[in-house]
Amino acid sequence: MKRFLKLLFAAATCLLLCAPLSGATVQAPAVDGTLPEIVLDAPADPELRQYLGLIGKQTFAIPEIKAEVVLIEIFSMY
Repeated sequence: MKRFLKLLFAAATCLLLCAPLSGATVQAPAVDGTLPEIVLDAPADPELRQYLGLIGKQTFAIPEIKAEVVLIEIFSMY
């Protein structure tokens, strides 16, 4: 459980604080569709990179995170 919470915190931190979106589409995905490929900056902290399995990477995509579950929260801002 502790490992899961660390992963959740690390993923949320990456997505919210250090992850400018690049290549995001203007339109929302269709119902039952898939998310577009989103490339994110890897965390600056080497410990967080190691925790996420992103050693040696400057950017990453969500499927590259080595975890059983990755929770993604998307905020819609108009």
